[in-house]
Amino acid sequence: MHRMARQALSLKARAIGLLAQREHSRAELRRKLLRIEAQQRAQRPLNGTAARHDDGEPSRTRIAPPADDDIEADAAGGPDAAAAVDALLDSLAASGYLDEARFVESRLHIRASRFGAQRIQQELAQHGLKLDAEQQATLRATELERAREVRLKRFGTEPPADAEARARQMRFLLARGFSAEVVRRLLRG
Repeated sequence: MHRMARQALSLKARAIGLLAQREHSRAELRRKLLRIEAQQRAQRPLNGTAARHDDGEPSRTRIAPPADDDIEADAAGGPDAAAAVDALLDSLAASGYLDEARFVESRLHIRASRFGAQRIQQELAQHGLKLDAEQQATLRATELERAREVRLKRFGTEPPADAEARARQMRFLLARGFSAEVVRRLLRG
């Protein structure tokens, strides 16, 4: 029985599929699309012919996808692939599929109930984005209440029994990105 090869999705279809799952920043989507392009390029046969065994059957060996370092090093096939991905990203942004303001709002909505302002800002900075002044003010204004809820969820309603328990709670809240002043106020009262 002859099997038909599954046709690879276009880069645009892949990008829209990723954006349908969740919001992405431009930098994150670019990185993913370059990786996909490099994997597709690595799986394409050279000179349009598939490798064959001595018996005439097509080879079933798969080519390993390149490592992340290799993708960044050669920009998934050089300047042509990178330029194609950048043009696609510009097109997606112009069409409204890719919106960094929407990504920031989404990330705030997801992370605000579990993390402090510092952690959220650090995460957005990794994507090359930052909060606007209004978003920062809102986040800072609700930080004490959010820290209280995170503490209650993790440690319950009882106050820390001793200095060791207090230090453990402080470390936990600080690691979640809440400011030292908010943590002190919360554990003091």
